[in-house]
Amino acid sequence: MGGLQGYRWGPAGASMAVKSLESLRQSLARADALPPLVLVGVVSGAFCGLVIIAFRLLAESSPLTFGTRASVEDFEALAWPWRIGLPLIGGLGIGIVMTQISATTREVGVVHVMQGLAYNAARLPWRNAVLQFAGATAAIVTGHSVGREGPAIHVGAATASVLGQWLHLPNDSVRILVACGTAAAIAASLDTPIAGVVFAMEVVMMEYSLVGFTPVILAAVCATSMTHLVFGSTPFVEARAMQMTSLLELPCMLLVGVVLGTLASLFIASVRRLFAWARAHPLWLRTTAAGLVTGLCALAAPQIMGVGYDTVELTLVGGLGLSALVMIVSLKLVATTACIGLGIPGGLIGPTVLMGALGGAAHASAALTVEHGQGCVSIPTGATLREALDAMDRAEVDVAVITGPSIRDANTIKGVLRRAEIEAAVRYHG
Repeated sequence: MGGLQGYRWGPAGASMAVKSLESLRQSLARADALPPLVLVGVVSGAFCGLVIIAFRLLAESSPLTFGTRASVEDFEALAWPWRIGLPLIGGLGIGIVMTQISATTREVGVVHVMQGLAYNAARLPWRNAVLQFAGATAAIVTGHSVGREGPAIHVGAATASVLGQWLHLPNDSVRILVACGTAAAIAASLDTPIAGVVFAMEVVMMEYSLVGFTPVILAAVCATSMTHLVFGSTPFVEARAMQMTSLLELPCMLLVGVVLGTLASLFIASVRRLFAWARAHPLWLRTTAAGLVTGLCALAAPQIMGVGYDTVELTLVGGLGLSALVMIVSLKLVATTACIGLGIPGGLIGPTVLMGALGGAAHASAALTVEHGQGCVSIPTGATLREALDAMDRAEVDVAVITGPSIRDANTIKGVLRRAEIEAAVRYHG
């Protein structure tokens, strides 16, 4: 900004810079302002990518574990005093800090972004975004049952909005920039640029047009490319290719949808009731109570702490039995309801993905148990014999069900297998 004031460029340079900015604003005010919007969209995508990279690096930073575990997501390695103490201390600290901040600045999350779009011409304050950035990082690191995608959407949208405000752009252009920031945040957080674009167009823009679509998709691609440079292109959850083996599986899938839809309705109703009841109590007391509930749930199932993508990946390879799946889903529902309903500044996507994935796995495991009369574990396509045996050991079962057409190193193996059969095959194949 010193250059714009003539500190380095002199009066002539400052005047030229001001004229250039004014020309940009005027061009963005036209209905056919696609080229300048593309430029500003790419710039906003780059800025949002940097912010989301910083957020992920901080939320996934091992030094923030203070030596309690090897990595941020390794909550299973915590001793029982840390399982209850970590979220309790985190909840108390978050509550004390947020109590010192004004009520308007405490408004965070996707709901805050939507309110800004509806009532404030898409002009989002930077203070709320800073609180969201710090609060969500603290919540995730201390093991609260929240996700990082909702906070990322707020931070990305606010970053783009602040850029538009700094450039004094028209309201319509700022709205497009907020959509760019939203798409960039989702793309950078989940490595899903198309999903980010669809969400931004459907929820933020609420229309599809060339002028709005082009900068949004370029912002998403730009942010995704930047995160690939830092984190690589490996997905959060790696799943082998799977396929249906019979049309009789369709009724089971329909039942899964009904059960999980009912679970989602229960979750939404519980959060609403808890939020309405808790508003009469001090904020620090609410967040501390959320930490206490999370800690108590973690005593029985530490997998409910944090985002939980590692648990989803373990489930996809058949690493959890039916009883463990049911317990984790139940306690995750309780802990997430407490965290969101009592005011922990986190997101919902991560916890709901875990509950959905483990709920579906529990349904499949229950169906297999009914069919075969005992506990069993499913083995996906492409697994090796040794991986199948390890999955059975982790789940403490004696029956494996091959859900794909073959096992990688024994093409004739398919269907239901008992431990003795797999052990014999391991010895045979070496």
